[in-house]
Amino acid sequence: MAVTTLFGASVRRREDPRLVTGRGTYTDDVRLPGLLHAVFVRSPHAHARIRRVDTAAARRVPGVAAVFTGADLAGKVNPLPCAWLVPNADLKTPPHPALATDRVRYVGDAVAVVVAEDRAAARDAAAVIQVDYEVLPAVAEAEKAVQPGAPQLHDGVPSNIAFRWKVSGGDVADAFARADRVIRQRLINQRLIPNAMEPRAAVADYRAATGELTLWVTSQNPHIHRVILSGVLGIPEHRLRVIAPEVGGGFGSKIFVYPDEAVVAFCARELGRPVKWVEDRRENYLITAHGRDHVTEVELAVRSDGTLLGLRGRTYANLGAYLSTAAPGIPTILHGLMLSGAYQLPAVDYEVVGVFTNTTPVDAYRGAGRPEATYIVERLMDLAAQELGLDPLEIRRRNFIPLDRFPYTTVTGLSYDSGNYAQALDTATRMLEYDRWRDEQRRARQQGRYIGIGASCYVEICGLGPSPVAGAVGFQFGLWGSAVVRVHPTGKVNVFIGEKPHGQGEETTFAQVVADELQVPLDDVQVIYGDTALTPMGWGTYGSRTTPVGSAACLLAARRIVDKARRLAAHLLEAPEADVVYQEGRFFVRGSPERAKTFQEVALQAYLAWNLPAGMEPGLEASAFYDPPNFTYPFGTHLCVVEVDPETGQVQILRYVAVDDCGRVINPLIVDGQVHGGITQGLAQALQEAAVYDQGGQLLTASMLDYPVPKAAQVPVYLTARTETPSPHHPLGVKGVGETGTIAATPAAVNAVMDALQPLGIRHVDMPLTPSRIWQAIQRAKGGAR
Repeated sequence: MAVTTLFGASVRRREDPRLVTGRGTYTDDVRLPGLLHAVFVRSPHAHARIRRVDTAAARRVPGVAAVFTGADLAGKVNPLPCAWLVPNADLKTPPHPALATDRVRYVGDAVAVVVAEDRAAARDAAAVIQVDYEVLPAVAEAEKAVQPGAPQLHDGVPSNIAFRWKVSGGDVADAFARADRVIRQRLINQRLIPNAMEPRAAVADYRAATGELTLWVTSQNPHIHRVILSGVLGIPEHRLRVIAPEVGGGFGSKIFVYPDEAVVAFCARELGRPVKWVEDRRENYLITAHGRDHVTEVELAVRSDGTLLGLRGRTYANLGAYLSTAAPGIPTILHGLMLSGAYQLPAVDYEVVGVFTNTTPVDAYRGAGRPEATYIVERLMDLAAQELGLDPLEIRRRNFIPLDRFPYTTVTGLSYDSGNYAQALDTATRMLEYDRWRDEQRRARQQGRYIGIGASCYVEICGLGPSPVAGAVGFQFGLWGSAVVRVHPTGKVNVFIGEKPHGQGEETTFAQVVADELQVPLDDVQVIYGDTALTPMGWGTYGSRTTPVGSAACLLAARRIVDKARRLAAHLLEAPEADVVYQEGRFFVRGSPERAKTFQEVALQAYLAWNLPAGMEPGLEASAFYDPPNFTYPFGTHLCVVEVDPETGQVQILRYVAVDDCGRVINPLIVDGQVHGGITQGLAQALQEAAVYDQGGQLLTASMLDYPVPKAAQVPVYLTARTETPSPHHPLGVKGVGETGTIAATPAAVNAVMDALQPLGIRHVDMPLTPSRIWQAIQRAKGGAR
């Protein structure tokens, strides 16, 4: 395990200067000779039969190069596949056409595309396309979609049920029979809309002479885009190049392969000219995959001393109109298996019903299944404490998985690698001054003020993941990482990785790992990613996997470089290899430090190749693939203190403490940034964000005027700290931190608000806890009219 000043140093992100000064190159910045622009015609109806599409007027608009409908794509563009086929769940995979031909199934479903010399002409032409719709009944809620008589979205999918997935372990019936108390609650994880600063975009360029197509696209995983689009478009993979330039945020929404990206590539191939499409903000709200949208009925069996006995329940997961790329795996594998949380829970019986509705497809959104699971577990812990008269921190302490039980196998079958949950809670408690705030709460209540303290003790599954496990749970790809480390004759280093950082900072942290291992200056290492023609195959950036998986690949490749360089140095020094020491960038003979070769001198000799050991190939380059033996399991405790104004329902966060444990930390500055951003997103779910549909499937929150993304002025001060419990199976001991804040913050804030409202007899309010909802709950509690 390498430990130097670079590993663990708060190095400033090297990608920031170009990004914050506007010098980054995004997909919309791509300019090509002869570039055309595409605009889609999208359904205004949530559910309708397409009787006719009249494109005649659009074709006459000056500047229009072509108009295509779904019929034009027949035999040339295959339906979009789903890549996570969860087994043993009777999964239905109805076709997802790139352009609708017979029916539209959600508002925003595309029925035609116009390609023109400029975007204005394309917009003008799209506006005069006449689509004759027969409007059909629609359904937007998962629970209603499974009811008899509900509108049916797809042939061969009775009751709109895409799958039924179950997980069980232990004796749940016995657990509930032995319980002193059963805690019951209906919990809603509302639908959320990703709001990356950069909307999605695609530019396609087809060369008929060679049959090669290049696609610049806003992607978190360009290699996955290439594999899937090769099948969708029928273009051999070696003739399809996918480039993901700078990507301005994704939060999961740019993992997936979307229909419009395939259509843009089709247009370029048909027209023999490059074509660009850039999503506008309204399209972003309507067609980019949403997140969450779970309705859960759950019960928790406990003893009177707070000991957990068992959990059972059912979640209806709204999948939207079609199966997005990873949709079935989010509410099942990444959600249902995490219902033990950080606790010794001996029995679970849980079902997830995936349901099609006339809404935007739902897939991974930062945290992806784990925030939903943590919210369930942590709300139940607070409700149990309340009903049993226990302190909410004490009931958690009594049920934590103890330090000496790791590695720990949960009742749902996961093997947690390492953890010290009590230490994280104790650290957070001290930082918050928990007892002082409880005293302050008592005094405030005497004054008619409502202060609440909320806790969230989370553990998450990340570092996705062992490829054999990915295959066993239906993921259609591997989940290893890859890296190529190329040392140039001057000793400068390029690191090519298969992942695609887009704000997480691995351009800096991976350079730290490699520079640390090679013992060269950090500025001598450059990390390259995002282009399938340059980088090794990789599975992308999501699920907090890039650092734990990708860094290990970088480390292993760098170690191979050092191994070869040591053999060459020994040859040059005319010494046995076993006697050669590598220290501070110099190879020298043990006991004779003056007999030395620098790393740069050895690199040059590797390329000159005048004097190599017998059998050694010229050059200094190594590649490595790292397939983790297990997932990693970061954990921590977040504590939140709020005050609720009973006259307005407004929530003010008075203090927020986050103690996270992501194993060994490569760069504390970047870890803090990830935690800050994650907490902000988690608090936004708790207090303000929600995608709202009407009964007819119209999205009522289709702009930032109606969907309140948090503003900088609304973000409180966060007090952060870390404990460090290395992952025992990882060569660097790291775990991953990209989603911890989003997972932990939501239940911490909700528990705080519910704690504040406890004197009023309010047990639970569904998210988001807007002033209006809280005010109405207070009025109901007081016996008011609302």
